[in-house]
Amino acid sequence: MTGLDDEFEDLSVEIDGKVAVLTLDRPDNLNAFSGAMGRSLTAALRAADADDDIRVVVLTGAGRAFCAGADFSGGSGVFGTPTKETFSSDPLDDFHPWDVRKPVIAAVNGHAVGLGMTMTLQCDIRIIAEEAKLGIVQARRGILPDLHSHWTLPRLVGHTRATELILTGRMFRGTDALDWGLATEALPAEQVLPRALELAHEMAAQTAPISVAASKRLLWMNAPSPETINTLERDIHLHLMGTADSKEGVMAYMEKRDPQWSLTLSEDWPEWLDELP
Repeated sequence: MTGLDDEFEDLSVEIDGKVAVLTLDRPDNLNAFSGAMGRSLTAALRAADADDDIRVVVLTGAGRAFCAGADFSGGSGVFGTPTKETFSSDPLDDFHPWDVRKPVIAAVNGHAVGLGMTMTLQCDIRIIAEEAKLGIVQARRGILPDLHSHWTLPRLVGHTRATELILTGRMFRGTDALDWGLATEALPAEQVLPRALELAHEMAAQTAPISVAASKRLLWMNAPSPETINTLERDIHLHLMGTADSKEGVMAYMEKRDPQWSLTLSEDWPEWLDELP
């Protein structure tokens, strides 16, 4: 199985303690998305999910951009006629950031346009450069937004704002993203990755692996009813209560020290959660 120490094309991987930093790595092209980048990112996300030593994933871009979107170096043929068998509107459709059972933080260090922006909507947390140029611009290129963005964007900003951004294809800034709830923080570009790493290390140390993974599964469910959520919360509590981590969380708090978690996703994950819609 592919591991995080493998070589990836158009993507670099750095392990910082319990944090995997995945960097879109075509800086001379503003990290324009390539097929190789999509395959590499999917493989790296899958590897991070399977590695118990990784607790949080940070996704960022090399150089001054996050991702400028589709690679237009092919000119008008970039959106040439595809076939149903070979085309996917989600080049990460084999494994998404929301499939990773660890938090995925998008450290949007610069411009994120088209696919470069819709990619971030699949992440759990977005920290965005204040002056970054952002846009879901596909309607202005003769196509339409991708990567499930007609589902992810309304979940984040509501139907009214999502409709305006998708149908106009207009550009906006990181400060707008913060105002709309699309980002949790908007910072000067040079502070984006350090802040994402600070948050990632805090989460890696202070939050229990199974607790976070289970909550992430519930948060990304497709329109569950309150009754369904209540049942799942009960069942997950029954899975966790009385375990070493539920005891450790309380004792670490009482003793004012960092917790030492012992449960792992490879050994203790409730696999029935993988069947959720």
